Amino acid sequence: MLAAWAKQVGKLDNRDGCFRIAKNVAVLGDKINLVVIDAGFGYPGDRLATVFEAIRPHAESDANHQGVALECGDYPYAEVSDCLELAAERQEPALLLLLDHLQDPQNVGTLLRTAETVGVHGVVLPGRRAAEVTPAVVNASSGATEHLQIVVVANLAQTIGELQKAGIWIVGVEDDERAQQFDRADLDMPLGLVIGAEGPGLARLTRERCDFLVKLPMRGQIASLNAAVAGSIVLYHAWRARRSLISWQCVFSGSCCWLSRRSG
Repeated sequence: MLAAWAKQVGKLDNRDGCFRIAKNVAVLGDKINLVVIDAGFGYPGDRLATVFEAIRPHAESDANHQGVALECGDYPYAEVSDCLELAAERQEPALLLLLDHLQDPQNVGTLLRTAETVGVHGVVLPGRRAAEVTPAVVNASSGATEHLQIVVVANLAQTIGELQKAGIWIVGVEDDERAQQFDRADLDMPLGLVIGAEGPGLARLTRERCDFLVKLPMRGQIASLNAAVAGSIVLYHAWRARRSLISWQCVFSGSCCWLSRRSG
């Protein structure tokens, strides 16, 4: 039965039909005794022994795990076009999350978990000075990474410009005097939410490229919220606004476009 279960999880469902291969599965009975299972790929015994030894230090440490370890292939990053196509397939106005050089894997993972929960069509990460999809991020996201379109781009500001040309409104989350209160802002539109880095917030060029900014009101003694907490609150607010959205839809050349204020 355990071997059959291992074969079932040998492929992790990712992004509506793409698969991330799990080469081996390890079931951690306790911190000393491990059971390593060939996930149906015919690896010889010495290969499984190597996996066993690779996983043992994590099992015997204080690492936070839930009893199962997978040896997986590389993460299959998507393209921005994939995110927009997914929104069109679902016949929904696009909802994207852009992370402006967040470096803490816990914050990134938490935001990815929230993004998957509210049905975000894609997440955009910069390729430098930022956390990518690592085992720590996967763990912090509780596996949400395997159900999201995640894109890595060379230039976030340039990507913002391309999204705006595609009719996406870019909204930055920033504690700025020009920012609107998040719960008073109109977010019922094709939307890209930008969350700034821990500490410095949004980069200057990113901030300037945003169509407008939103902030969260605070009445306590602490000056700011954690990036993941603030981003999650605004994501949920955007989702609620979109649930009541009445949009006009047009079909052209077999693709679905949402008529936004940007496109007139």
